[in-house]
Amino acid sequence: MGTDNLGRDVLSRLIHGARISLFVALVSTVLSKIVGLAWGILTGYLGRSFDLLSQRVIDVLLAFPGIILAMLLLSALGGGLGTVITAITLLGVAGTVRVIRSVVLSVKEMTYVEAARAVGVPDVRIMARHVAPQCIAPLLVLFSASLGGAIFAEAALSFLGLGIPQPAPSWGNMLGGILANQFRPEWWLVIFPGVAITITVLAFNLVGDALRDYLDPKIGERLP
Repeated sequence: MGTDNLGRDVLSRLIHGARISLFVALVSTVLSKIVGLAWGILTGYLGRSFDLLSQRVIDVLLAFPGIILAMLLLSALGGGLGTVITAITLLGVAGTVRVIRSVVLSVKEMTYVEAARAVGVPDVRIMARHVAPQCIAPLLVLFSASLGGAIFAEAALSFLGLGIPQPAPSWGNMLGGILANQFRPEWWLVIFPGVAITITVLAFNLVGDALRDYLDPKIGERLP
């Protein structure tokens, strides 16, 4: 794969950058899904004023373009691994809350949930024992699909110089650093990091589609 303008091996940096990019994507996605699951169950089950206030906060988060919101946060807090993870986590919470809330709104009307309320089971136990397990399937699909988006978000932020700082390699700053030094860089300095990002994002999206087909009972009945 050649070397860059400083004589560094592109293949070695690509392999080492995969660790950073995948670590950021995995940690930020796990955190966003945990927060989104808890928040979605609370807002869907409790309802009333808490649900109304939560949905207005989610509307504000969804109103901002994701990259712009992350750039604002990184500009205020500065670059670095922890700040990038925090910014990408914040991007993934809003969509997760909306999906989990829609599942909870249907599950809490089920007969077994009403029976648990009738015998005096506390709300916390109902949410943990009866509502939360029904949200696992859509959460797994969201998790696999969001991994690709998190990798793309980290690459975009690093490309703009707001993500992982140099000299630590990530796929995004490998692209951004080269383009900042040369207006027309050698083709291998652009193609190989871009292909790595494309293949990884595509792979996670395909896994998400496969999980959705497998976990959806209506589609699963037609699968061989």
